Amino acid sequence: MFQRLLSSAAALRRHQDAPFAAERERYLQYCFDSGATYGSLRIKSNELLWAARLLGADASHGIDMEKLKAIVARRTAVQNAPTAERRFIDITRPWLRFLGWWKEPIVVFEYQSVLDQYCRWMHDERGFSDSTIVSWRDRVRNFLKWCSTTGQKLHLLQPSDIDNYFIDESAHRWNRVTVATMAGVLRIFLRYAASQGWCTPRLAQAIRGPRIYKEESLPFAPDWADVQRILADTLTDDPRDVRDRAILMLLSIYGMRASEVASLRLDQVNWEQHVIRMFRLKRRQPQVYPLLPSVAEALARYIDIIRPSTSHPEVFIGLNSPHRPLTRAGIYTIVSPRFLALGIEVAHRGPHALRHACATRLIAEGLSLKEIGDHLGHRSTSATRTYAKVDLAALHEVGDFDLGDLQ
Repeated sequence: MFQRLLSSAAALRRHQDAPFAAERERYLQYCFDSGATYGSLRIKSNELLWAARLLGADASHGIDMEKLKAIVARRTAVQNAPTAERRFIDITRPWLRFLGWWKEPIVVFEYQSVLDQYCRWMHDERGFSDSTIVSWRDRVRNFLKWCSTTGQKLHLLQPSDIDNYFIDESAHRWNRVTVATMAGVLRIFLRYAASQGWCTPRLAQAIRGPRIYKEESLPFAPDWADVQRILADTLTDDPRDVRDRAILMLLSIYGMRASEVASLRLDQVNWEQHVIRMFRLKRRQPQVYPLLPSVAEALARYIDIIRPSTSHPEVFIGLNSPHRPLTRAGIYTIVSPRFLALGIEVAHRGPHALRHACATRLIAEGLSLKEIGDHLGHRSTSATRTYAKVDLAALHEVGDFDLGDLQ
């Protein structure tokens, strides 16, 4: 790898003769395989040369942040550019982590074992999907962190303490639906905790969420004209726009969930049969979609021209090195700014808004709730029924219905 980066024989000899040459070259090769450019590799190579000279022979025993900052001080004493310290840390720490030499800071969380055991129970005993486990784990972790921060002990908790938690959290950002969801999550966790002897059984029994009326709210869907504006805004040759266009079309035309887009693999797109085969997370079963020409064009343009060369099977990969598959959160950061940039006012600006737009448009096109539910991957028509409330044309027909002689 050094020979590819260094044209001077003296520079090549300098890098090869310095300590940890094999470790540095192995890491640079890894960065190259992950899509790093030659320019960034040369910068990494130079900084790692400094690091190798300043590290002690016992570096393999572990380097923590305190030791790294001491090395940084010696590095910047020689060449103190404004960004030298930050650049040195940003390059050296991933290298040490790659080698297994980096000592991660120990964050003490007294309820970590409790949380881990609960997650295993959700997976092994209840058979929850990975996405549900992650969602519930994060909510329970926030509650347990609140317990630690406020000095509450799980085995001493009283119903009044649970009330205080909801008061503290809902005062900042929770609406009634969020409170109801959190009440359900906590009730199940505390019921399990009581079965393990971690807390009193009456905690779960005491939790009462707010009343939520069935189908009381409207789906937060943007107008289809706004969706078309978002798609039209990506009709450029910019690599980011090319990738984002394919993502936005899957969300808005097929009504995919963000997690389904993120997990979509190359082998699920069958170009010969013109279909997309995907696994619906909620139904836990495969589903086949026709590969529409416009979507096929967007996907092909991204995969053939823009998608980084990587061993990852996922379709959508980050454009910056190291090239990793996009996550559900990454999909959100792609979609939300698109709404903001065009000034589109909608209650929620994430990927799910495009899924709602897809359902609302299908309702307007006259598809039945069963057909729409199948398209969206709903397990039952009850999940789809809420979209009937935004079919204004049908509602107007009901309002204009002439009862005639029955009046």
